[in-house]
Amino acid sequence: MDKAEKVSYNPKNRKKMGVVFKRGAYWIDYRANGRRHRKRIGLSRSVAEVALNKILVEIAEHKYLDIKKEPEVKFSDFSQDYLKIHSKPKKSYYTDEKIVGLLNRYFGNKFLSEIKAVDILKFKNERAEKVKHGTVNRSLAVLKSMFNRAIEWGKAKENPCKNVKKFKENNQRDRYLTEEEEARLLPNCNDYLKRIVVVALHTGMRKGEILKLKWKDINMEHRYISLYDTKNGEGRKVAMNQTVLNVLMNIPKHTNSEYVFGDRQGNPYGDIKKSFLSAIEKAGIINFHFHDLRHSFASRLVMAGVDLNTVRELLGHKSLEMTLRYSHLSPNHKMQAVSVLDHKMVTIWTPNTADARSIQEANLANV
Repeated sequence: MDKAEKVSYNPKNRKKMGVVFKRGAYWIDYRANGRRHRKRIGLSRSVAEVALNKILVEIAEHKYLDIKKEPEVKFSDFSQDYLKIHSKPKKSYYTDEKIVGLLNRYFGNKFLSEIKAVDILKFKNERAEKVKHGTVNRSLAVLKSMFNRAIEWGKAKENPCKNVKKFKENNQRDRYLTEEEEARLLPNCNDYLKRIVVVALHTGMRKGEILKLKWKDINMEHRYISLYDTKNGEGRKVAMNQTVLNVLMNIPKHTNSEYVFGDRQGNPYGDIKKSFLSAIEKAGIINFHFHDLRHSFASRLVMAGVDLNTVRELLGHKSLEMTLRYSHLSPNHKMQAVSVLDHKMVTIWTPNTADARSIQEANLANV
């Protein structure tokens, strides 16, 4: 017998029944209901002996229930099932894949049952030292979703994320492009980028919606664009003004491509982040993102007097509450609005000389 294995025997039935050390852990070996059982306990022999004695007592008192225990599942193994079954059909698959890769670096070697709230809290705090709170929250959301699916699929019993709070975020931006900034930005854009920026400013379309735009989705006669692959999963029609119509009519069509905005080979642009940032820097514009063009579209409509519900429809929002974050008015515009009342107050508080003399004479007559 291998020296690494120490076995206790039951001298009455002379059958192997006891505590065994193998593969770096202690196991218990016993018979119940005519079957032999082996269970991995852990690194403590004393704990293994207690576990075995408890089972032997249950057997002697006819209280032992031979319940089959589900095998433990490694986080790294489950993460692959999560991506294939849950994330693959989603638009966010590549984002999920990236986040799951990060989570594997922290939890990959653990069994799902071993991951506790304190482990997730440590992950949250460590990541917060390296990235923004919003980025950490995205990772926590995916991790919570993974455990929810694990529970549904019978791989876990509880979700340790439920007691870990996300960071508070302030996602509301008041940034929109002023007319003066627009006058500086457009000359610093190359031809294809300028067209994309103008379309974004005059339609409120998202960057992904613009880059995926196909000629068959554009109705020049009735002036609208049909969008099918949107963020909320619902299609919508985008109205085109004359500016957008002129831009689209002057884009040369590629003979072998169905995309409106594409390179010389007709392939749609993968991303325009680098060229957009370059144009922003050259124009001397600070703290501005491409998505702020959509914000600018909504803000300009509101400042022009368009009602919020119409803006909601143009943006494709399901609720009016979602539109409010895109409808902030600039402080200057609000100041211009309330300044309309100034001339009335001037009339009341600073009457002209003739009116002042008449009021004074009337007061003297009443003395």
